[in-house]
Amino acid sequence: MHLLFVIGMASLLVFVYEIYASYFHTDTYGQNSNEKIKALPLQDLIRNGSPFQGKVSAPITVIDFSDFQCYLCNRFVKNTEPLVNQSYIQTGKVALVFNHLPNRGFDSMGAALAAQCTNDQGKFWQFHNLLYSNQKAIDSGWVSKENLKNFASQIPGLDIKRFDRCFDSEKYKSFVQKDIELALSFGFKETPSFIVENSNGSSQETMSGALPFESFKAVIDKKISAG
Repeated sequence: MHLLFVIGMASLLVFVYEIYASYFHTDTYGQNSNEKIKALPLQDLIRNGSPFQGKVSAPITVIDFSDFQCYLCNRFVKNTEPLVNQSYIQTGKVALVFNHLPNRGFDSMGAALAAQCTNDQGKFWQFHNLLYSNQKAIDSGWVSKENLKNFASQIPGLDIKRFDRCFDSEKYKSFVQKDIELALSFGFKETPSFIVENSNGSSQETMSGALPFESFKAVIDKKISAG
């Protein structure tokens, strides 16, 4: 009985560690992998249509893989992203790119498609912030098709008829699927997950979880110092 108890506790500790590691992890991509590193230059990401904020000349890029129904993503948006924005994006040192990883619920794909449609009109970040500020329980209906259209109608200057055509046709279904495939190629299964890299696509490091600003600061400052 004692031996079974010890084995059971050991299994529990391994399980807890795996959960912890999946939420809070930083590593240099490819360090322990035989896969070829996938270069993701900022210019290519922008050209392909990924939403971004910051200067195209920024030396460092942070790629955020997130789901609008993810509460940890919301925590990052509310607690960490504003500090990254103030310290690095507004000063021209970092460009922040958003990539979709809608894996939290059935309604997550619709939210991703709607958000990408707002990017057509340069309104992605307004929609992004609106969704996170109104986030409710996963698949509770808060990002139903009707509600997503209602949120879009609240964005000043958005052509709602153009948005509806884009959203109803699922124009960006393959685009979002490519984001998902890219995330999986890096081993990302949880949201939010991040790639921090030089903007030419080199020196990639991955980070996962709603990490505090200090974690990003350490990685970004190291890359800036390295030139």
